[in-house]
Amino acid sequence: MARTFPAALATLTSLSALFSAQVRAQAPAPEPEQVVITASGLERRLFDTPYAVGVVDAQALRAAGPMVNLSEALARVPGLVVSNRSNYAQDLQINSRGFGARAGFGVRGMRLYADGIPASGPDGQGQVSHFDLAGAQRIEVLRGPFTALYGSSSGGVISLVSAAPKERRWSVDGDIGADGMRQMRLGVEAPLEGGFSVRAQVSRFETDGFRPQSSATRSLGNLRLGWESARDRVVVVVNALDQPALDPLGLTRAQFQQDPDQTTPQALPQTAPGQADRFNTRKLTRQDQAGLSWRHRFDGQGALTEGHFSLYQGRRSVTQWQAIPVSTQFNAANPALTERQPGGVIDFDRSYSGADARLNWRWTLPAEREIRLTAGVSMDDSNEDRRGYENFIGTGAAQQLGVTGKLRRDERNRASTRDVYAQGEIDLTPAWTAVLGLRDGRVRFRSEDRYVVGLNADDSGALSYDYTNPVAALQWRVVPALQLYLSAGRGFESPTLGELAYRPDGQPGFNTALKAQTSRQVEAGVKWRPAGGAVALDAALFEARTDDEIGIATNRGGRSTFRNVGRTQRQGGEVDVRWRIAPQWRAQVALTALEATYVDGFFVCRSLPCLSPDLPVPVGNRIAGTLARSGFAEVAWQPRPAVEIGLELKGQGRLPVNDVNSDFAGGFGLLALRAQWRLNLGAGRLDLLARVDNLADRRVAGSVIVNEGNSRFFEPAPGRSGLLSARWSAPF
Repeated sequence: MARTFPAALATLTSLSALFSAQVRAQAPAPEPEQVVITASGLERRLFDTPYAVGVVDAQALRAAGPMVNLSEALARVPGLVVSNRSNYAQDLQINSRGFGARAGFGVRGMRLYADGIPASGPDGQGQVSHFDLAGAQRIEVLRGPFTALYGSSSGGVISLVSAAPKERRWSVDGDIGADGMRQMRLGVEAPLEGGFSVRAQVSRFETDGFRPQSSATRSLGNLRLGWESARDRVVVVVNALDQPALDPLGLTRAQFQQDPDQTTPQALPQTAPGQADRFNTRKLTRQDQAGLSWRHRFDGQGALTEGHFSLYQGRRSVTQWQAIPVSTQFNAANPALTERQPGGVIDFDRSYSGADARLNWRWTLPAEREIRLTAGVSMDDSNEDRRGYENFIGTGAAQQLGVTGKLRRDERNRASTRDVYAQGEIDLTPAWTAVLGLRDGRVRFRSEDRYVVGLNADDSGALSYDYTNPVAALQWRVVPALQLYLSAGRGFESPTLGELAYRPDGQPGFNTALKAQTSRQVEAGVKWRPAGGAVALDAALFEARTDDEIGIATNRGGRSTFRNVGRTQRQGGEVDVRWRIAPQWRAQVALTALEATYVDGFFVCRSLPCLSPDLPVPVGNRIAGTLARSGFAEVAWQPRPAVEIGLELKGQGRLPVNDVNSDFAGGFGLLALRAQWRLNLGAGRLDLLARVDNLADRRVAGSVIVNEGNSRFFEPAPGRSGLLSARWSAPF
């Protein structure tokens, strides 16, 4: 064994040198190495990071579609699954290495940021509907152990970095596509005197949807103000979102097989008062927020090199009309259930704010070595007024459904986090670097129940969770073109306010028995960049073992309760290869293998209502919503500098719809074809994009609603669809 490792290393080094020589002989145009800031807090080359991180740049975002959903472009990041539900009343489904797959609403298990402003609340749940993809310079995606440095999340970090204005330009965009999709976008950007800059953009998106009751509109405005001097950079970001959307709900297996373009009747509006089980399901979302980021360089002031401070404040309001049956909300045979039922309309107003401050130090050591240290503090607060209403008024032939009726829930919820963190790197030798990090914090929850009526007892409560998340990595630069790393860390994911709201035993108060789930993660990876820049290889093997995974305990009278169901395990591998085959040809392949299973067996509810779970989930069952196999491949041809034609393939294996694994959404492979042109017309420039997605017109389930109580698991994807986009920009 002692002789084997040096021999293998010598062989690897020789192969690397040989391939590098061949790449240099081909002499294609080198690809610029991407830069990331996620995890370290400092701008670093992607190649130099000892963790799995992917970058999607502005060019890839533009080529992927109308720049409305993250699902358009993030399929090219291995380890990440972003499913477009074709339903704008529900957030995208996002999971990283299987974390976040069980989220019924919102994005769970992932930390979300836009220009350093969190899009995830203190309880770890977030939304991405306000992300301005058209104004992004890049999107960074971090997976693995180093996500522990971002607090209450286990699986990953998605961070959008907006583009700073480089020249005075205005632009107008237009998109038209299948199913009545149309979008208009107006933008202006300009560097100004004195180091100031401005970029503003407004857009209006509309779609009729390919299923009845699936139309939506989205109005989005974004403003970026910047100021930069020799030592300082200040950025102020303001955005506003208004998004009303109808909700077609999911389909049962029988409905999906019969006609994937249909909508379940419960989602549709009444044609006349008195018509039963027609609830006009829909959702109205409004959000406004602002944030400030200030970076200062301490030039010539010793080891202290840089400071960064950011703060943000916002407000999000949501009203959602659900398909909760009237008999569930008004049960004459059991008044206790009636009075404790929270209604069929969710309505909340949430204000949130936070701040983060950190400092960076750098010390020079002999032999071209360094020590780098980042330390900081952060705080996040959320204050929510949440109400529930009946989704009906009247009785009998005069009964109206899908409206806002009597009050059934009224509470004030608060959540907050207070964290300190530090991360240090030391070059042990010119070839070896060690990284150590730690985040220590507390998550606090408090709820004040203001609807204590009759048998509906007081559900007020308070709870807090403390956590300490260490991370460590060792990086080895074998040769200039090859780096190996090993990293490990402890993750933490707190329950959400919704999971803490009710107790499984039916007694009033918080679910104080619910623990946070914790994970231990290990990752080994390789990064290879042979000379010439024509090839980039990133690969990683990982394992994550989780204790106290959170799952559903009971569901009765419209109240879902949660409990810890035991241990789970996630293990697999990721490969991302990008190759500049020739000056006019490039390709990418991103593959993921994941085994996400339950280590402990438990019981779930067989049917609703359910007070005592009675259906076993055996040891070894796959976690609902996790993909064992997924991949993305692309080949692009650039016959002329201003023209590119690309062929894309997106594939995935079977997807379990519930923890019992009683049914699966079928695996599939979908082809897409795109063509882009860039025309210089006088002083202006016209960018054109044409796409055809799902070339073979396959009908598949694009996503599933995991563990859905009515077995409406399947959310169909559209058939063949086309898109035409045009963008005109000109200096002024």
